[in-house]
Amino acid sequence: MSVTRFGISIEQPLLDALDEYVKENFYTNRSQAIRQLISKNIVEKKWQCNNQVAGAITLLYDPKKREIINHIATELEKFHSEVLSSQRFMLEPDKWLEVVTVKGSASRLTELSDILISIKGLHHGKLSMSRAD
Repeated sequence: MSVTRFGISIEQPLLDALDEYVKENFYTNRSQAIRQLISKNIVEKKWQCNNQVAGAITLLYDPKKREIINHIATELEKFHSEVLSSQRFMLEPDKWLEVVTVKGSASRLTELSDILISIKGLHHGKLSMSRAD
């Protein structure tokens, strides 16, 4: 693959943010970070096109809050045709990580992840997807 060089003008605060991003993510230079950001944006745009995708939804929560576990189970049941599996890992007694593997249309998986990630009391949630077609 050939490489084309080009220059850009960027405001100092945005350049400072880019440099911080490079440092935090251990990129060797700004170009590598910019390439990754562009690729990520293109992939996310494809998700919006409703392609068939596979992925994982990661959820971090306190298992003592039973309503969270019940809410997750209820939502997974509603999306049973997209859910391949769900597995829980005890990181600490009060911190569990649940990984839900999914496959289906990008819009449907995004809908499920939005519902799960918005559950009250959840510490953190994230969806990652890749094309499956």
